[in-house]
Amino acid sequence: MGYRSLSLTSTKSDLRSAKSICIQKGLSTKILRIFALILLDTFALVIARNLAVFYGTPLDSPWTQQSSFLLLTFAIEIGIIASQGLYKAGYHRRKYLSLIKALSLSLIFLLLIAFLYEPNYYVSRSTFIIFWLLSIVMTCSGRLIFDILTKTLRNKGAIRYPIFIITDAENKDTHVKLIEREKCYTIKGIAESKCLDLENREATLKYLRRKGIVEAFVSWNSIKNRLYVCWIFSTAGITLRILPTKNELFYHKSLLRIMGEVPYLTIPAPIITGSDFWLKRCFDLCASILLLFILSPLYLLIALLIKLDSPGPILFKQNRIGLHCKQFKIWKFRTMVVNAEQLQAELEDKNENKDGVLFKLKNDPRITRIGKFLRRYSLDELPQIFNVLLGQMSLVGPRPLPSRDVDRFKSAYFIRQEVLPGITGLWQVSGRSNIDNFEDAIKLDLKYIENWSFWLDMRILLQTVRVVLQHKGAY
Repeated sequence: MGYRSLSLTSTKSDLRSAKSICIQKGLSTKILRIFALILLDTFALVIARNLAVFYGTPLDSPWTQQSSFLLLTFAIEIGIIASQGLYKAGYHRRKYLSLIKALSLSLIFLLLIAFLYEPNYYVSRSTFIIFWLLSIVMTCSGRLIFDILTKTLRNKGAIRYPIFIITDAENKDTHVKLIEREKCYTIKGIAESKCLDLENREATLKYLRRKGIVEAFVSWNSIKNRLYVCWIFSTAGITLRILPTKNELFYHKSLLRIMGEVPYLTIPAPIITGSDFWLKRCFDLCASILLLFILSPLYLLIALLIKLDSPGPILFKQNRIGLHCKQFKIWKFRTMVVNAEQLQAELEDKNENKDGVLFKLKNDPRITRIGKFLRRYSLDELPQIFNVLLGQMSLVGPRPLPSRDVDRFKSAYFIRQEVLPGITGLWQVSGRSNIDNFEDAIKLDLKYIENWSFWLDMRILLQTVRVVLQHKGAY
């Protein structure tokens, strides 16, 4: 069988700041499958209940006569089944032992509720036992029929997920045979690993979304920067499956699965993609406006002290590298003499940063008297709230670095430039200037990117206040 190859050229656009909020690919199919399973289970439970009432010992009880109690019974059973993950795709719905445990637990829970609500009667013992046994038989039978029907339709080419394979030529045949053996995927195309190179990634994602690709199978060797690739597929709403895999989990959201006899990792896409950026941006906007209003008297005081301390402007503006390596001017209160940037070249040999990527000098002769105080308490960073207001920075994120530092990056570090830079970050609250090795600092930035959440930002902001007040590692 022949498959269409992919030839791509690149166009670069935002990653973290997605242009629009989009829905995960294939979500409608997944929702339809879950809805069908819930209907099937409910139908099985209704039949089991009616048969239990018919054949069991009669007992005048609201649990068998009133619709509200019947709805509560079925809601609890379906809810406990769902809580055990038995509506997930693949082998989850075929975990019959877990299904039996969930049904048994739900009936015990109902028995407890009935005893607390009305201890004199619930249903007869025979009705309860028959309902329990028939619930298991009918529900498992329904799942089995669902599986048989699904496999029959998939063998005929129906209800298959459209997928795309990215692998090198030498592994192409092996991976195609492995995926075709599952008989639940339709291969829409195959591309070589170069389509995930930095200059081609954005075009690749656009192509996959245009073709309606739900899942992408990518060989382990095709991914040069695994964290970055996982992230861009997640942002595009496409589930990423990596095979074959080593015995290591490189991403905290990855799930280990088996296809045939080969293990592979799945990186599930969020239901709503791009929403994390807008949540972060809305918070930054509201918080920066509030902070500017509260801190305005402090701004005026610092401006007056700088003017009295040394000649030169109040604010210092410097080109920094921001989102997608775009330059912008960062604003700070001036803490050095006017010609500080020209003097840096003469001080390069005194750089205290071990690998030389960042420039750090503890007793920097260029710093003014008021500048030392401002740096000790990080007050020189306050004007960057205006950068946040303009959308050039975030309150929390990797620090924006000068071109000099970014030019010395290894290519693996460029994911750092794919998020909005921040005033503070995990690096700053974990030691700030005391971290004298760039490798250690970059690991903290990557850890932040990989584990980002709104609550992580809140925790870093609170830790920043504590670190600043204790003026740890600042100079």
